[in-house]
Amino acid sequence: MTAFVFPGQGSQYVGMGKDIYENSPEAKKIFERADDALGFVLSKICFEGPDDQLKQTENTQPAIFLHSVAAFSGLHVKPAMVAGHSLGEYSALYAAGAIDFEDAIKLVRLRGELMQRCGVEQPGTMAAVIGLDEKTIGEVCCTAWSAGIVQAANFNSPGQVVISGSITGVREAMKLAKERGAKLVKELNVSGAFHSPLMQSAQEGLQFAIEKTNFRDASVPVYANVTAQPVTRANEIKELLVKQLTNPVRWMETIQNMAAAGATEFLEVGPGAVLQGLIKRIASGVVTKGADKWTDIQNN
Repeated sequence: MTAFVFPGQGSQYVGMGKDIYENSPEAKKIFERADDALGFVLSKICFEGPDDQLKQTENTQPAIFLHSVAAFSGLHVKPAMVAGHSLGEYSALYAAGAIDFEDAIKLVRLRGELMQRCGVEQPGTMAAVIGLDEKTIGEVCCTAWSAGIVQAANFNSPGQVVISGSITGVREAMKLAKERGAKLVKELNVSGAFHSPLMQSAQEGLQFAIEKTNFRDASVPVYANVTAQPVTRANEIKELLVKQLTNPVRWMETIQNMAAAGATEFLEVGPGAVLQGLIKRIASGVVTKGADKWTDIQNN
């Protein structure tokens, strides 16, 4: 069985999707629909940058979603199940037929705007911690909480966790993680404390928009970030999307559960190869492929 997985923020690059646009009339229409829906030329930012403009969260998120959808449109194989990392969950929901393209890209643009604004109003940071298990990370964050808000944000693969929260909380947790024997602790260059309580105001704004957006039941199981479990019902999908902004991305469990449900091949649809690297460390014996460039799409 083939599972499709969709990347999140950080996978973007200048030039993304350009070769797909140039080779696929269907993908070209998708880029044009995105520009029309958003009221500005997102495709130009994808193809030409500049990099600092593409890296702005309000642009990054719809750009990655757009690239993923364009790549998905050219694939011949159909997924048995889908999942997406953070922002990528919206791409997964589109692929599962749970939301229309225009509705999804507007939601994703709003999500990026709200998260970017939240990062200014409630400054925070994130850090990658390598070499500690989940239990130890939990203890570290609990102890560091006295210095400021901090929690696990992404359980990415065995021994690779990202923490998120206030600058004081995260830096205290970084210090404690080093003391507990972490192999590597690195603060990330991000515009806010994603997947932490500091995203509360963004969550409230997004909830209002999600409630007004039409969702359908998914045609294949969508493994949700918040629970790492499959979901198909529209009302449950909406609830989990709202919770996602302030809760950890349980990516390691998600991949383990998809493999246990019969996924033997994972196809990363969209820019980059971050998820393929994580999946190789999570599930042994599965095949990982990517659909980023037009040549990749033709081979899948």
